Amino acid sequence: MSVTTYPHDHDLQADREQKQTALGYLSEAWAEALHDGVDGDCLAQASLFTAFAELVGTYGEDAVAKFVEGLPGRVRNGEFSVALAKQ
Repeated sequence: MSVTTYPHDHDLQADREQKQTALGYLSEAWAEALHDGVDGDCLAQASLFTAFAELVGTYGEDAVAKFVEGLPGRVRNGEFSVALAKQ
């Protein structure tokens, strides 16, 4: 998977909007599944499988394998941690 370069700021903004829209849909589906009693860990594993299957279908196995090699460092650096607000 290579980094896509965008010739115009408009393209970059459109990509960000698409990602925000996708995140909104996924958040709603996640909340609904939790409400219906689906375990969060099961949701996470199914989501990862679905995401990786989509990436492999789009970019191929070698590119995705190279991409995931960088995930341990990103996880350790807190890139996927959600800060909880103290009330």
